[in-house]
Amino acid sequence: MSRIDDLAALYERHIKVPWQRTVAGAQRVIMVVYEKELERSLQARKGEFEQRTRAAGHGWKEFDCTRVFAEWMAQDEYREAYFETPDDLALKLESDFTERVAAALRHLLQECDDNTVVAVTGIASLYGFIRVSNLVRAVEPDIKGRLVIFFPGTKDGNNYRLLDAQDGWNYLAYSITMHGAGGAP
Repeated sequence: MSRIDDLAALYERHIKVPWQRTVAGAQRVIMVVYEKELERSLQARKGEFEQRTRAAGHGWKEFDCTRVFAEWMAQDEYREAYFETPDDLALKLESDFTERVAAALRHLLQECDDNTVVAVTGIASLYGFIRVSNLVRAVEPDIKGRLVIFFPGTKDGNNYRLLDAQDGWNYLAYSITMHGAGGAP
């Protein structure tokens, strides 16, 4: 079996366990953590996770982050000026972009019922533009079923590091890693 197959099997083992319905939004987040080198392989095989989710009796919706920044930037009337002075973009990223991504994800979450997995893929494309922790915190109240974040990076204790590079953040999501699965130690 490949590493993606192993990860999918760990995911399946967790997702088919009956869900508690009375937990807070933060407890409905599942981080599927894998080596950054596997990002393209996982993208190509994400249908495996969908199949296992549906086989467990749950719905599946995907929120793909891959094109989010490009689409947001293309709509901004000052986009050319940002290429000339990129530092001017920092403030807009912190306020406008983070909220734009959160609003789009929130909209999808609100369309789903409490038996649906919303899978967030392509999160690596947000690197340098948005902090995943801010995105998760912004949508926690809207999670009805489960929010599964496919996270190319590392986890050490409760500390997650996107692409092994950015400063990590401490988050108490349920984690599924190549080294096993489990909640926060």
